[in-house]
Amino acid sequence: MMNQYIKELEQDPFDPDEFVERMVRRSMQECRFQDDQFDPETIHDIFKQAIQDLKVLQERQERKCARLEQAVQEEEKLYVAKLAEIMEQHSHCVNVFSSLDERMSRCGGRALDVGEKLGAARAPRARAAAARDLLSHLANFLSPGPVLTELFNDPNKLNEAADVIQKLYTISQELPPDKFEVAKKKIEAKYDEIERNLIEEFVKAQNQNNIAKMKDIANIMTDFKGYSQCVDAYIETSQMNSLLGKDIFAAVLPLCKKNYTVISNVFPNPDQVMSKFVLNIFHLKLQKYIQTKLADKNDLEKYLRNLYDMYTSTQKACDELVEANLVSADGNSSTGDLRQEALVNGALAGATDGYPALEIRRLKAVFSNALNAYYNEKQHVKKQIQGGGFQELRRDLQAVIGTRANINIAQIENYGGETFLSEKLVQKMLNDSKTSFTRCKTLCSSNELPGTTITLLEVLIQHLLIEHVDYALDLGLQSIPIAENKSPPQIHFFDTVNQANKIVKSFGEHFQESILPCMSKQGECIQRKNTITEQLENKLDAGLERAIAAIVGWVKLHLQTEQKKTDFKPEGDIDTLASPACIAVVSYLNTVMDKIHSELEGDNLNAVSLELAVRLHRVIYEHLQNFQFNSAGAMIAICDVKEYRSAACARGRPAPAPAPALFDALHALCNLLLVKPENLHQVCEGETLAELDHSILHNFIQLRSDYKSHKLSSFLKGLS
Repeated sequence: MMNQYIKELEQDPFDPDEFVERMVRRSMQECRFQDDQFDPETIHDIFKQAIQDLKVLQERQERKCARLEQAVQEEEKLYVAKLAEIMEQHSHCVNVFSSLDERMSRCGGRALDVGEKLGAARAPRARAAAARDLLSHLANFLSPGPVLTELFNDPNKLNEAADVIQKLYTISQELPPDKFEVAKKKIEAKYDEIERNLIEEFVKAQNQNNIAKMKDIANIMTDFKGYSQCVDAYIETSQMNSLLGKDIFAAVLPLCKKNYTVISNVFPNPDQVMSKFVLNIFHLKLQKYIQTKLADKNDLEKYLRNLYDMYTSTQKACDELVEANLVSADGNSSTGDLRQEALVNGALAGATDGYPALEIRRLKAVFSNALNAYYNEKQHVKKQIQGGGFQELRRDLQAVIGTRANINIAQIENYGGETFLSEKLVQKMLNDSKTSFTRCKTLCSSNELPGTTITLLEVLIQHLLIEHVDYALDLGLQSIPIAENKSPPQIHFFDTVNQANKIVKSFGEHFQESILPCMSKQGECIQRKNTITEQLENKLDAGLERAIAAIVGWVKLHLQTEQKKTDFKPEGDIDTLASPACIAVVSYLNTVMDKIHSELEGDNLNAVSLELAVRLHRVIYEHLQNFQFNSAGAMIAICDVKEYRSAACARGRPAPAPAPALFDALHALCNLLLVKPENLHQVCEGETLAELDHSILHNFIQLRSDYKSHKLSSFLKGLS
């Protein structure tokens, strides 16, 4: 049981409450009866026995602790004695170390002093020995015959020979020329020979990718006058068989990056060498490639396209080098940095000289060919059209005489509705123009750009707006029928206006996107553009005016010839429908208004619609005053006015503001032809007619067939 207690007491951590609980559980198990009752006496005895056992165990542990404490005290006495002995030894060692350190310092100072004295004594001897060796080598060159010294004939001692010959060469430059001419020539010959050998060894090491040997030779070559030849040899070897692919420009940056690492490790002046490396690429490799590409100038279009591609590709390659910090954008002559502009100009080697004249010639040829092809396709021969007021008057007089005499004197040709305007052709011309202005902005110098831009703009205006659009407007103006024509005039000029407006709009967008960015001072270009567009707008306005006059003139003529007096004074009971003349006019007007709304837009649509409605109103108003109306005829007149209004102002389209009011007033005037005499005064003072002049009301009422019979003038006295 003692062992059990020891195990439990040695648990970490020890919980006395838990220990007692375990004893209770064990005691309960030992004294439990069959009916789950237990004997308290037995438990008491068990606990008493456990207490005695624990006391015995405590006594044993106390005796054991006493023995251990005695052993520890004895070991502590031994440890203290040993520690005292060690401390005494340590103090002795410290004293010895201090003594040795002092002695070493004295010896080091004496050794340094002796070394300095030995060095001071050795340096003159070394210089004297070097001078002796150098003089012995010089003596070999002074002696007649070839130089047979082993140093200059052993390839393995090339670096040592280079050092000697470089010094001899420097000395020989100070020798008098007469007495030492032969020796000087021998030294120069050997100098050149060793220099060539060094360069050959450098190239050999480069082919073997031996960076360490290349660096040694480059350091030696820095004192030779042929150092630049060494650099050239490296550049030539590293660029050999490179830049040969289809996209030569894309290979420039990788080649420069690869060699920049080598150059930085080999040459003592890597920035200057790298600048020369890049310069060789642009002024030799790329220049030769570009000259080959631009050799053929017979095809001007292809030549200019290649020139632009070469320039932009060169510029892009240069930009990549600038971004990689291999080339300076601004350049620095003191460090050998290259200017970006100098690289590009060197690669192109004057290829852009005379470019503006070529671009102008090319654009003229392209535009002329495009226009000729278009008119040839239309089988149209361009006419020399003379403008001016006299020509217009002559045309109108010829047309009137021809119409009344039933002969075609004016020879008005409408070309079957052909407008001679092509948006496809215009888009092609604008694309060609955009190409020219893009190239112009890139390839022209700052001095050439303004003048070239203005010239190219003039070429575009001449061919696109004058020879194409303006010419089409002239044809359109001539094709508009005259106002005295008996047949309904076919107005194709609205199609011309539609297409011309789209073309001018496209030209304006092209002007903003492609032309203005080429100019720092844009006033001259804008003024020229405004002048030509104003000229075109004037012709469009003249054509629209003539078209409106032709429409209204035909309506007036048709009503004069086809409207019968009996239309407004029918006899008997009839259906109150619009008159036949009105129906014909309205049918034509519906077609015209559909055309106007489909072809015109914006201000043109509003202005033309309003002007046409106003003039139609005047014609109809004046036309109605030529007739007398009975009640049935008045109903027909009202139906006619309603149809006219519908054709001029409605048909599901928004009408200009004043036009409906005019026809509403005319409709109200027609009501005066129908109302009872006693109601005339009331109708005249109505909202619609109250603002009209009373003379208009009087004149219209006098058109009633019962004006005299009913003595209607007496009903109107109050209006005076």
